[in-house]
Amino acid sequence: MGLLGTTTQESYYNQAQNFLGDGSTKVFAISTSSINPLPSAESEFEVFINEKLVSNNNYTYSSPNLTFTNTNVNLVIQESDGSPKSNLKIIVRQTAGNEQYGSYQYVSIDDMISNFMVSYVGDDKIIQKVKKSDVAFHAQRGLQELNYDTLKSFKAQEIEIPPSLNMILPQDYVNYVKLSWSDNTGVERIIYPTRNTSNPVGILQDSEYKYLFDVDGKLQTSYNSTTWDKFTKSSTPNSNDKSQSHDHELVTETKRFGILPEYAQTNGSFFIDSIKGVIYFSSNISGKIVTLKYVSDGLGQDSEMVVHKFAEEAVYKYIAHAVLASKNQIPEYVVNRFKKERFAEIRKAKLRLSNLKSEELTQIMRNKSKQIKH
Repeated sequence: MGLLGTTTQESYYNQAQNFLGDGSTKVFAISTSSINPLPSAESEFEVFINEKLVSNNNYTYSSPNLTFTNTNVNLVIQESDGSPKSNLKIIVRQTAGNEQYGSYQYVSIDDMISNFMVSYVGDDKIIQKVKKSDVAFHAQRGLQELNYDTLKSFKAQEIEIPPSLNMILPQDYVNYVKLSWSDNTGVERIIYPTRNTSNPVGILQDSEYKYLFDVDGKLQTSYNSTTWDKFTKSSTPNSNDKSQSHDHELVTETKRFGILPEYAQTNGSFFIDSIKGVIYFSSNISGKIVTLKYVSDGLGQDSEMVVHKFAEEAVYKYIAHAVLASKNQIPEYVVNRFKKERFAEIRKAKLRLSNLKSEELTQIMRNKSKQIKH
């Protein structure tokens, strides 16, 4: 492991320190000669290995030591224990506050809570008195609800699927939008859910088929069920990169009576175990780069708890209605008034955030004017 000098690439960075991986070192000490003052939290820097951004789930930080872990390692740039591979450059880059590009279009939830307390709470105002903690609670609930179907709450995560054929769900995962793997040209191939297998809880039994319990009397179970093991071991991908799993065997079977559309694809399949928080894939997905696009509730990290300015008023109306509806002796017509205003502002926010452009719509609709030749 050795410290490298600053190159032209890093000249755009605020402060950065370089290391060189040797395939076995997991702990790297950040020096004040390169980054001063030292970062106090993981959110204050980014880590790159061989110019690839490393997820903060793959390392921990305790000033001044950066320690790589074996959690969801990228085997292209890391060993199985998390150590950066030999002769690969490691860049620890400080994230400056002024590098939050495009942040002006958003308002933080803390600012919205303060603005609400100033604008809506006090003497001669609609809400005479309310605790700031109550406003914070309703603000977070409003942010969650708006993230589900109004705000741009879709996030994406990309990993290489290991031989175990599973992917851990993100911490702030609520529901998936799309799963796909990218081919050699970068085109995303959609992966479809399967209904023909699952990973039920496997209960361990003895030779007499009786359930096994541990010393505390707790029922013993296996991590993966026999059903899932049979599904993954039933076959391996062939040279044409087409899955021979049960999903695709059904394609052949249904040719006799007409193929079923849900099986008319060779991109692979998946199913989600919500209890374990894991996505399982068919055998032909092993080693592929898979992208998960999912819905987040917007409460994962403080930096993510923001609202687009197009929907700012909708959050204020949501908080006002929630506060008034939870108070005693508030006239029902006042509660209904803010309920209607909340609905109107959410609808307005949806229209604004739909981001429809006449030129783009015109270009798409030109396809409708093509003549079909017979």
